[in-house]
Amino acid sequence: MTPRANTRFTAHADLFDLSGKHALVTGGTRGIGSMIARGLLQAGARVVISSRKADACAEAQRLLSEFGDVRAVSADLSRYDECRRLADLVQADSARLDILVNNAGAMWREPLETFPPEGWDAVLDLNLKSPFWLVQALLPALRRAGTADDPARVINVGSIAGIHVAESPNYSYASSKAGLHQLTRVLARELGPQHITVNAVAPGPFPSQMMAATLEAVGDTIAAKAPLRRLGRDDDMAGVAVFLASRAASYLTGTIVPVDGGIATTASGT
Repeated sequence: MTPRANTRFTAHADLFDLSGKHALVTGGTRGIGSMIARGLLQAGARVVISSRKADACAEAQRLLSEFGDVRAVSADLSRYDECRRLADLVQADSARLDILVNNAGAMWREPLETFPPEGWDAVLDLNLKSPFWLVQALLPALRRAGTADDPARVINVGSIAGIHVAESPNYSYASSKAGLHQLTRVLARELGPQHITVNAVAPGPFPSQMMAATLEAVGDTIAAKAPLRRLGRDDDMAGVAVFLASRAASYLTGTIVPVDGGIATTASGT
């Protein structure tokens, strides 16, 4: 028996519309977090961004307010109590949270012989523990927002460093991002029945403070090796975030989406 075709279609404009949605973007004051926050705002969402530095929050709120309703909160998300505090502030503002973007992250570059214990603790606390703590603390708000037709969304920002081995090894960073990719899959399986999807984006080289030194030194070389022959742009990241947060991705969970111009997914052996 041939299944009956689904004749209910959403108008294209509505499919990616986030009007009325509430979102939190951690690390949203700069780089990839700012790109994502701007995209969500332009799609109609009301967005809270966070950063460790109060002055960075104030400046980002000023700049992003051009695109929509944005509020900035300073919080050190490497600490469990600060994750809980941020979650409480978000839930005091709105009982539901439609979109959680776990973007705040850190990197520690140092040779193998001298790599210190704090290079693991600082990176794992922010890159891997913090997303878990925030999902845990914001679960009631995510559950209130999600429905079978339009689930709440968790979007974790991983990295292609968690997919392939970069030429310059970043021991704790690469490990934390690979761990975050697997945490994404684990949470997706558990939270799917609760009308919450969990996906990750794995950015390649995008202009950001974290990547600044690398791109200044070898940015042209990296771009030349990418199948698309360029670095990432703001709209590349904003677009995939809006897609994952919209009704267009309602049936997608547990995925890791490389946004890298094909660098990691088409890499050949060295």
